[in-house]
This record gives sequence, structure tokens and C-alpha cells, in this order.
Amino acid sequence: MPNATAEQALTTPEALRPWIAGVRTVSVTDPPVEAFVHLPDAVTKVVLRVGPDGHRDVLAVGPRVRAGYYERKAHVSCVELHLAPGTARPLLGVPAADLVGRVVPLDELPGRTAHRLAREVRWLDPREAVPHLAEALPELLSAATDPARTALLRAGVDALSVHTNRAPAQVRDVARELAVSERQLRNLFTEGVGVSPKHYARINRVRTVIDRATTAPWSELAATTGYYDQSHMTTDFRTLMGVPPRSYFTGRLPSSMPCQAGPRA
Repeated sequence: MPNATAEQALTTPEALRPWIAGVRTVSVTDPPVEAFVHLPDAVTKVVLRVGPDGHRDVLAVGPRVRAGYYERKAHVSCVELHLAPGTARPLLGVPAADLVGRVVPLDELPGRTAHRLAREVRWLDPREAVPHLAEALPELLSAATDPARTALLRAGVDALSVHTNRAPAQVRDVARELAVSERQLRNLFTEGVGVSPKHYARINRVRTVIDRATTAPWSELAATTGYYDQSHMTTDFRTLMGVPPRSYFTGRLPSSMPCQAGPRA
């Protein structure tokens, strides 16, 4: 059976890159059979969702600290804006930590910018949302960010992420390199990312394992993603994904739950 879910990463316009880390479209067109996996994700998103009845929601979707397995719903299309680290409070009016594990209508958040953003995009064709925001969003946010604090946070995120040529650094080393205490680094991450530096690094490593699982043996993959050994990788993977790596990649997944359609479920 063909995959009923189409996902596509779009080019982020240059004007949006200080605030938007990525843009993705997701469309489910047929009643699918397989479960939909929400991977752990240390990213806050703004989502324009169009349901099968044409109803539109503009939602803030917070970071997910563990994977979820859900039954898919048909005839839903979404545009997801992945917010860059440090963007949640100026755009949405709340720190990223307040949104962890939550799906909230944008116009229920306290930020005036969030309310205006909801009005700006709600009735757009999903394909028009990104170019429209490339014109509207810089004006909304240019005066609302703290460049020095944001730059510090993003340097920490980069240092704790897996790269092709290096494993992530340790939290204590990142704090020392950025000339802040570990407590200050935790506060930066809690507000601007939503999770602690340690949990961010765990999520990033597990997602990298998923992306690279077909390219290297388990032991080599564990070493290049910053684990002490393969056993450490398996433990982390099971904690965040609910099953060990071999079970996940052979389709032996936890039972799926009904998909909750955010505030309209």
C-alpha cells in the first residue's frame, strides 16, 4: 500500500531564518494502516492545520520529551514552522518550557504577537503561509529579541548537537566555553528550548541514531553520536522511544493511541 502521508521540507526564506529553523508540510490523504510516530523533539512549532471538514487551527506545539505512537487520521494537511532556539517567548509570549508536551491554540497564548500571527495565517492557503510570513514576521519580531542572549543559547545548542565531524560536547564543557555557570546554561535552555541542556543532548543523539541507523554498525554509531558504548545508546534509546533500537527498526512498536486533534479532539 502506498504511503498515505506526504512530508516535504521547504526552503526557509532568508528573511525568516533568524526566527524560523525550518519549514515542513505534512499531508495525510488516505486512511493509513501503520502507526504515526511522533519522535522526541526539542523544538517548538507553530502549525497551521486544515482538517477534513476545512476547519483551520493555528497551534503552538511544544517540545516532546519522549516518543508517542498514534493512529493516523486521514485528510489533514499542515504547515509546520519550527521555531529557532530563543524564539518562543518573543513570538508566543511564554517560555518554551511552558509548552512542553502541549498543543495550544495560538490565540489563547498571552503574546500579542502570537494573536496577530494567528490572524495573519489562519485563512491563507497553506502554500501561501510561508511567503506571507517572510514579509510580516520580521517586522513583528525585530524589536522583541535579545541578540546577545539568543546568540549564547544557539551556541550552546550547536555545541550539544551531533555533527558529521564531531560528537556533542559535555554540558560542563559547553558552560565553561561560553563563560556561564551550568545553572545559567540550564536557565537559558529551559526558557529558550524548553528542556535542560542534558535532555536536549539526549534527544538530539537519539534522533541522530534514527537518521543514521542504516549507515553504520551499532557500536560505531554509538561512538560517533557521543555515547560511552552501545549499551548506553540502547538505554537512552529505550527511555526516549519506549523500545530498544532493534525493536524500533523491525517494527515492534508500542501500541498506538488514538490521535488527538489538539484542542478539537
